[in-house]
Amino acid sequence: MASIDLNSDLGENTPDRIVGDDAAMLEIVTSANVSCGFHAGSPEGIRSTVQAAARRGVVIGAHPGYRDHANFGRRNVEIDSATLQAHVEYQLGALIGLATAAGTTVAYVKPHGALYNTIARDERQAADVVAAVKAIDPSLVLLGLAGGVVLEVASKAGLQVAAEAFADRAYQPDGQLVPRSQEGAVLHDPTAVAERMVRFAETGMIRAIDGTDVRVEAQSICVHGDSAGAIAMAVETKRMLQQAGVTIAPFAVTAPFASPDSGA
Repeated sequence: MASIDLNSDLGENTPDRIVGDDAAMLEIVTSANVSCGFHAGSPEGIRSTVQAAARRGVVIGAHPGYRDHANFGRRNVEIDSATLQAHVEYQLGALIGLATAAGTTVAYVKPHGALYNTIARDERQAADVVAAVKAIDPSLVLLGLAGGVVLEVASKAGLQVAAEAFADRAYQPDGQLVPRSQEGAVLHDPTAVAERMVRFAETGMIRAIDGTDVRVEAQSICVHGDSAGAIAMAVETKRMLQQAGVTIAPFAVTAPFASPDSGA
């Protein structure tokens, strides 16, 4: 693998719930999945993250989730298609508006948490999310779990798609992520995580929780911004990938930053 993107979930802080260090992570990653407000974050905090990403040349993606701030969007939600599509459209519109005000654009969409995991296997909710993306901006790339149902649904609907692998999450033998409720689902050792991603970059394989190997085809690697030791894991993963000869570069492109006050 000659090139890979590094992404992280950002814009999720509020004064009463600080979950990550956006400024530090933006110095490491090439793509930022920015919260759209339903599962985490505040309008002013999200705007600040968008502005910081634009200044650093980090590609911005929308990170919509279920309307579930109390559970950080990580609880499964029973929701009808019309409501889910409207909720995703609303979130995309909000982030695109903030990006426009910052003189930049949103390049892709990566759903969050329980919604992300659901559409990796649930064709109906996957179709709802895809319909929302197409309705707002069909040029947006849909980023999802490698091998997930949503990528097939999106591709058939004419959207561009990209797949991701997870540096800090354990895999099941079928390629799904181990539920966070299960012991060992989230990894924290920077060296082990980095070595795992170098092996993935070199072989396309990730060791599952039962010791078997899972083949993963992906263009991006996620390091969760709210994981314990997130910055150390991201730094070490990037360092070891580059040491192994892998170029770190975004999978999608966005417009260059132009200050709204510059007249550009």
